[in-house]
Amino acid sequence: MVVSTSYVGYAQGQQPPVTEIYKNHDGNNDGVLEASEVAGSRYAKQFPRWDVNGDQKVSPQEVVAFRKRFGIAADGTMLRAQKQKMRTPKFVVPQIAELKRLKKGVPLSRKEARNSAFLLGTAKHAVDGTQYVILTDHVDKAYLESLQKLALHHQGQIVSVPDLALLHEQEKRFKTLQKQLRAIGPKYAAIAPRLDSFRENMLMGMWELFSTLDSDPEIDVFPGFLMASNAKAFSKLIEQSLQHDPITVGKLKPIAISQVLRNTETRSLQKAAMLRQHFRKRNLKTPVVAIYGKKAPTAPRLKGEQLWNLEAPGGGEFIKSFSPELSRKFDESNLIIMHGHGVPGMSCSVDIQGIPTNLKGKILLTGSCFSASPRKSDLPEMRDVPGGYTVQKRDAFVLRAIDHGALVAFGHQRLSSGFPHLYPVLENWLEGRTVGEAYQRLINGLINLKGFKSGDFVIREKTKKPAQNSLLYVVIGDPALQPFGK
Repeated sequence: MVVSTSYVGYAQGQQPPVTEIYKNHDGNNDGVLEASEVAGSRYAKQFPRWDVNGDQKVSPQEVVAFRKRFGIAADGTMLRAQKQKMRTPKFVVPQIAELKRLKKGVPLSRKEARNSAFLLGTAKHAVDGTQYVILTDHVDKAYLESLQKLALHHQGQIVSVPDLALLHEQEKRFKTLQKQLRAIGPKYAAIAPRLDSFRENMLMGMWELFSTLDSDPEIDVFPGFLMASNAKAFSKLIEQSLQHDPITVGKLKPIAISQVLRNTETRSLQKAAMLRQHFRKRNLKTPVVAIYGKKAPTAPRLKGEQLWNLEAPGGGEFIKSFSPELSRKFDESNLIIMHGHGVPGMSCSVDIQGIPTNLKGKILLTGSCFSASPRKSDLPEMRDVPGGYTVQKRDAFVLRAIDHGALVAFGHQRLSSGFPHLYPVLENWLEGRTVGEAYQRLINGLINLKGFKSGDFVIREKTKKPAQNSLLYVVIGDPALQPFGK
């Protein structure tokens, strides 16, 4: 116990370097210490522990060796800290165009995987249908009236089923719907589930359904989800979808939120810097919010204008409000991109209570885990998730954003891969493609990469981390809506 207590002192910087010990206590300057030379000092109790060979003399090498057992360097600093400092990678901001496009057969290095320094490769997959179809299990009049407006606007039709959550289990009903859709020939499929129906296997059931409209295993429609916590918010989502005009490049106002929990965990900050660099080529300014954890005191800080470095509260608490100046930036923005860890009710250290109350007309993308978590899950509960957070039952981040007026929201029901899967969706939108086509390209890219086949989508083995986890991305928004002008 004496040794342990003393060497905590070393770790806290209370112990001088070995050279200083000998300078102060080696009275005869023979290069070794004797017990009499350290008698009455703080080192008297340490002497017999240093003297491992019992010759009553202690060389500097013996003190250094003893310190090393406790992770202490000769100069009194922590070896672990030195080692970590040596391993700390240089903060580099590559061009997005330099990132590898990951497809089946394309190797990915450990460094690229660890730093999320790649992008999922996506490609066009033609859709033969021409019709707009709404699939729903809503029975409430208020929701159905909104869906009828949407169907009328797109000259489409509504197809009702009793329960979207159970459709994958009802073989006869599933095949009837499959046959019905083949006869209709859908191009866009708007899926409008009740909140209790919005679950992992409901989503997987949709991929199973849409991948079997022809012979290949890919999704053969342009999909999108239509959801809100209540009928009033749902109506607003539909109304503004009907009135939306694509946002032109000149009117695009992005803002990026990143999270840096530790000194060496800079992937999120890097992605925000990459986006700022990317949009600068279009003569667009990108305000960046970097939220630092208490273990990131020496983490890199970006330089330039319109940067906000905030500190996460910690202790299970998240940011619930912003300064007036930063709040104005959120009000001015129409594209919010978030990178970092998450749990239900939080993304990038921002609590759902911190979401701006007026997100009307804005597009939100978050690469955080559980950002689109269902209220009712088909899978076993997870308690501990990346970032060291504890999962609690709270509203999904993207659902709260939709309730506050967001036009389109991107998230994940469970464990997200972040930027490598988020950016291809944003990229397709910025090239003028619709909500549904960008979503379809993402899911098809993952199907091809992972090698899923028809019949593989529904999660039958209820594990915490199923193979289908990569397909649990959710895009809330009218699939036929074009967010941005080309």
